[in-house]
Amino acid sequence: MTYVVTENCIKCKFTDCVDVCPVDCFHEGPNFLAIDPEECIDCTLCVPECPAGAIFAEDDLPESQRHFIALNAELVKNWPVIVERKDPPADADDWNNQPDKLKHLER
Repeated sequence: MTYVVTENCIKCKFTDCVDVCPVDCFHEGPNFLAIDPEECIDCTLCVPECPAGAIFAEDDLPESQRHFIALNAELVKNWPVIVERKDPPADADDWNNQPDKLKHLER
């Protein structure tokens, strides 16, 4: 099992989760973070750190977010690893919990 970043991270991109990851499995895109399923050790440390509540255990993903398993695996192949916390986008709080954000994902 691995952990998965889901839709609510899009345009929020809080990076609090990165600080606690012991294996540096997060990758950074323009407006989203993704978890490398090959690197994730299922430690759960990132889940409570995410202000957007966007990280789930693969087995606990809501049905509407299951496609993010494959999306995370795809995106980490082209995005660099992020190893330290950065400031979120200025409008991150405005985007938090907004529906239908997948169309805003920048690759």
